[in-house]
Amino acid sequence: MRTLLWTTAGLLGAVLVTNVPAGAHHASAPFYDPEKQVEAVGTVTEFVFRNPHSFVYLDAPTANGDVVGWEVEMGTAVMMTRRGWTSDTIRAGDEIRVVGQPSRAPGTYGICCAELTRPDGSPIRP
Repeated sequence: MRTLLWTTAGLLGAVLVTNVPAGAHHASAPFYDPEKQVEAVGTVTEFVFRNPHSFVYLDAPTANGDVVGWEVEMGTAVMMTRRGWTSDTIRAGDEIRVVGQPSRAPGTYGICCAELTRPDGSPIRP
């Protein structure tokens, strides 16, 4: 009985220890502000379709005419592939609209948890 108790406690401890880092890694709130939304409309410069995260990079003009380079963090290529995405779903030169949570890092232009559409609002679908 004592051995069973120690084995159960050990297994429970191992499960708790191994699950905590994975959950912490995938939390976006430390890096992106879930209380705010930001919008960028511009031209895709690159679509990086990979694990552990895919990225869309786009250049978007500001109200005063400057161009800002945005980095849009997306999901894993594995999960996106399961939903029909490929490395060709978005291409350099495509015009897109991105709405999502802004980066918390001052002076950066990052977006997470975003909805991507065409500038007219039509969805980007694989």
